[in-house]
Amino acid sequence: MNSNVIGNIARFILLLAAQILIFNRIELFGFINPFPYILFIILFPVNGNKTGLLLSSFFLGLLMDMFCNSGGVHAASCIILAYYRPAIFKFSFGLSYEYQTVKLNDSLTPERFSFILIAVVLHHSILFLLEVFKLSFLWDILLRTLLSTIFTLITCIIIIYIIKPSKR
Repeated sequence: MNSNVIGNIARFILLLAAQILIFNRIELFGFINPFPYILFIILFPVNGNKTGLLLSSFFLGLLMDMFCNSGGVHAASCIILAYYRPAIFKFSFGLSYEYQTVKLNDSLTPERFSFILIAVVLHHSILFLLEVFKLSFLWDILLRTLLSTIFTLITCIIIIYIIKPSKR
């Protein structure tokens, strides 16, 4: 196994454990939840195996559903995020994505921020829409999506800077 695979496995386990043990217990005002476990999908290598990303995203979401007793909404939103990730990369980075010169855990640029923001908004929109599954609660879905996106975005950026490798 090369170091990328071991790093991805470690990231998978650590982010899932942090989500289950720490972040699932945080619920501000009764409806704002951070979901930084999606950093696994966001930080997956650009040139990584696409099938491996889809499978690991499914298992990440499935494990979240098992621990949250949420009936598949995390698995569905993780798969959708993993599937649309190349399109989000192309939208945010343009030609840089084609040559696979993108590293998300470098300094935060507008392109990196827009990629993370779009990925979090997509995940949360699907998650909360499937969770409620009624358009009569559209304002609740939009409010939860907006506030949880802000909280998740801040948490994800903090985590990226904490795990950022030091340059020697």
